[in-house]
Amino acid sequence: MLEEFVGTVQGHRDGHGFLLRDDGESDVYLPANEMRAVLHKDRVKARIVRHDRKGRPEGRVLEIVERPPQPIIGRLLQESGVWLVAPEDKRYGQDVLIPKGATGAARTGQVVVVELTEPPALYGQPVGRVVEVLGEVDDPGMEIEIAVRKYGVPHEFSEECLALAKALPDKVRAQDRRDRVDLRDIPLVTIDGEDARDFDDAVYCEPARVGRGKGWRLLVAIADVSHYVHNGNAIDIDAYERATSVYFPRRVIPMLPEKLSNGLCSLNPEVERLCMVCDMLVTAKGEVHAYQFYPAVMFSHARFTYTEVAAILSNTRGPEAARRKERVPDLLNLHDVYRALLAARSVRGAVDFETTETQIVCDENGRIEKIVPRTRTEAHRLIEEAMLAANVCSADFILQGGQPGLYRVHEGPTPEKKDILRSYLKAMGVGMSISDDPAPGEFQAIAQATKERPDAQQIHTMLLRSMQQAIYTPINSGHFGLAYEAYTHFTSPIRRYPDLLVHRVIKAILGKTKYQLPSLPTPGEAHAKLAKRLAQRVKPPSQKVVALAASPKEMLAWEAAGLHCSANERRADEASRDVEAWLKCKYMREHLGEEYGGVVTAVTSFGIFVTLDAMYVEGLVHITELGGEYFRFDEARQELRGERTGIRYAVGSRLRVQVSRVDLDGRKIDFRLVREGEDLQPRAMREKGVREPDGTPASAADKRAARQRKEQGADFAASEPRLPPRSPLQALKASVKKAVAKSKSRKSRR
Repeated sequence: MLEEFVGTVQGHRDGHGFLLRDDGESDVYLPANEMRAVLHKDRVKARIVRHDRKGRPEGRVLEIVERPPQPIIGRLLQESGVWLVAPEDKRYGQDVLIPKGATGAARTGQVVVVELTEPPALYGQPVGRVVEVLGEVDDPGMEIEIAVRKYGVPHEFSEECLALAKALPDKVRAQDRRDRVDLRDIPLVTIDGEDARDFDDAVYCEPARVGRGKGWRLLVAIADVSHYVHNGNAIDIDAYERATSVYFPRRVIPMLPEKLSNGLCSLNPEVERLCMVCDMLVTAKGEVHAYQFYPAVMFSHARFTYTEVAAILSNTRGPEAARRKERVPDLLNLHDVYRALLAARSVRGAVDFETTETQIVCDENGRIEKIVPRTRTEAHRLIEEAMLAANVCSADFILQGGQPGLYRVHEGPTPEKKDILRSYLKAMGVGMSISDDPAPGEFQAIAQATKERPDAQQIHTMLLRSMQQAIYTPINSGHFGLAYEAYTHFTSPIRRYPDLLVHRVIKAILGKTKYQLPSLPTPGEAHAKLAKRLAQRVKPPSQKVVALAASPKEMLAWEAAGLHCSANERRADEASRDVEAWLKCKYMREHLGEEYGGVVTAVTSFGIFVTLDAMYVEGLVHITELGGEYFRFDEARQELRGERTGIRYAVGSRLRVQVSRVDLDGRKIDFRLVREGEDLQPRAMREKGVREPDGTPASAADKRAARQRKEQGADFAASEPRLPPRSPLQALKASVKKAVAKSKSRKSRR
């Protein structure tokens, strides 16, 4: 009997799908006919029925195990008197029929939310009813309304949560200050971005004697969210469900109600706030000599921006420094301890790749005005190193306390990724490689040794892509990238639920009690299996750890909480990327036909992804646009190479491209490669395998290229209209040719 297994369906916009197996084995391909009776996200039982010529498994659905309630978002349309909703997420693959009377107040063309009343069948479409009207597709912020529902992001607080938040005090009361260290006279300050709305961390530094040498006392004060959000209350339940704040251009969906996130738990300037403090002594070598945690009450003496601090540090006699004269010595102390911590980071061998982050600047209507790079200054790095130090102390404190908690774990590359990276480094002639059990310093050494090479960006990108994603788990196995034996998140309890849990565990240890997780929503069977796999995947801790006073049931609950927080972190990232991709597509529709310089940022078997220099927008140059020859994908070198000419397209290659088409529904942008003086008509003939103008047959490479284009052309189709001809002259020629053809057609009919 063939093996049966359970998995989650993941649809594809072309009609087929994949089954993501619960047991962690390779994904199984589901052809279009198997997708007729199932929906994207359905959990099904299936079995493998055959393998394709490349050895990939193809499955058959046996039964639907679970159909999670999943509202579908799309546009309401009417065709031949029949109402239907075309899903915005093309992975659903089928339009939803809407019976008469089930459209509610929606009008044709509006974006609506549909609840299914009848599931799809082999010979029937799904049926549903409109439960919510979001508005017109061009309404400002519509892309966010779609994304939060598409990814299931909770965006409305429960009535119980809002009522509890409303009942909280408006300011710190006298009873709130009991049993707390009074730090109101310490000139703690916040340093954040210009557009920051909540301030959850404040810092202060002063010179101090550490042992027999010089050093610093570094204070990191974090908003004490746990004082107001009690274990298992209505606010806590909503916060756990969200697990993180979600950041979109021009809008934030916070983890906590506004009264907390922008009020009581925001370290606003010149107001009293409750906080948890990590008080550290740092040596001249950047090592934390000693630390302590305690609850405190503070008074922020100033709110700085990164830009302002960077200007002061670069010129202590400039206008910015003159305006903040009293705080300049404190900032210089912070800069001194930062340089010591940075030196320790280098000795530790932590990986530090410089990447370009972008910021979307929108107008009042939510349309993109421009996309600009976020520049990381000394001020950004200063705060980053201070937060890292506090997070490491938090992890160590929990370890020594012997209580379970959530660590931020980042493992080294998998065996498969190590092999790919080794092959790549060898193919590129780097002359360095990684060992079987690599240390972070090996990656950093390669990055340093290659930083002056012309293909440095390409090499650093491959180093970064070989890393795994970080997760939350109660099983500490260290943080590979940062080269820490133990690491956690302590510094952002306003916007991350794991940080709130860390605060509670630290308070329990300080109070010599044991923290118990609240009775949070129980994970399903699939989550429990994933948690078990997670426990098997992470390596044992590399340092001596105090035995945890936790039962297997407690550890499973912590594993489930870590899995939930990790999954919701991914969900928030996906929703944010979806909105950014939608905005970029809409922005690039206004630039169809324009040419830009760019750099190749990824290479696949079906084409190359290019990021534009001026716009910081990524698009695909499909393999069918690379020229009239057959291209082979070299996985080791991460490049496409022409079989006849030997031309190469690799990560880091510079190109000039034209914006050729934009697919708003698919969130895709396609570019066309620009070649100087290229004659397009002969090229098109060659691509189709047609004889050359002089009668000679097309070469074997050209014929293979034609086959390659035929095989991959389906993936290149887009819903947006294609470009007009490349020049006004070509447009005029096409128009005249069309008019002549029409005239001949009329004469022949006469």
